[in-house]
Amino acid sequence: MAFIQMNVMSYSLMRTVPVNVILPADKFLWGQKREKGRKYKTLYLLHGVFGNYTDWVNGTRIQRFAEERDLAVVMPSGDNAFYLDHKARNDNYGEFIGRELVELTRNIFPLSEKREDTFIGGLSMGGYGALRNGFKYNDTFGAAIGLSAALILDGIWERTDKGKFFLDSRSYAEECFGELEGIMESDRNPEFLVKRIKEEGGEMPLVYLACGLSDGLLEANRKFADFLEESGVKCTFETGEGGHDWDFWDTYIKKAVEWLPADTVSKGINSGNVM
Repeated sequence: MAFIQMNVMSYSLMRTVPVNVILPADKFLWGQKREKGRKYKTLYLLHGVFGNYTDWVNGTRIQRFAEERDLAVVMPSGDNAFYLDHKARNDNYGEFIGRELVELTRNIFPLSEKREDTFIGGLSMGGYGALRNGFKYNDTFGAAIGLSAALILDGIWERTDKGKFFLDSRSYAEECFGELEGIMESDRNPEFLVKRIKEEGGEMPLVYLACGLSDGLLEANRKFADFLEESGVKCTFETGEGGHDWDFWDTYIKKAVEWLPADTVSKGINSGNVM
């Protein structure tokens, strides 16, 4: 399993962005030759608030899980911007995640260009970003994964700044989401996007949601899962012991990768199994 650290110049963000990539192109098994000319299924994996492109590799065993499934994984940095577009300062993270990064990585690496082979996922803020952009760019992504997704829009317009930690303040919400009044009827709301896809007769991504039983975001995730079921969207929703932490995310990113329509279950030769 190749692990690649790189920087790419983004037109959507007008700056250089660091990205980690897990690529199974160097994987081989005892007695077998490496497969030539293969295009890999790909998961674009987003970090949460306070995080960056190193989080998933440092906090989980995603490299091992991806290797077993012959899955490429692309992990960009997204600041604390909720993976939305902020056109006034050219911080167009939605466009970067949903279009540009996919095009860039397909040009650089042997990645499948098929929608059904292209997935997006994330945790917390990144879980929201994966769901929002998975539905926003439903022509790009065939599946979306939200772990402890920060589905925080309900009532966000009632926030104030008085005595608030910045993450809970109105100013931060406006900085990330823009005008808060009317937000539920905009493309910043995943539920609105689901309704729009249905109205337009578009293809709906498959959805996997998971949230810890001790996580403060549990009810919001449960509510969204119920909405998807009522809307006829294929959704797997799982809960388990744990809170908003890496132990939970390590357990459930494994389950999420196993849920994806990957090809194989096999471990290549590596330093962990040489005798």
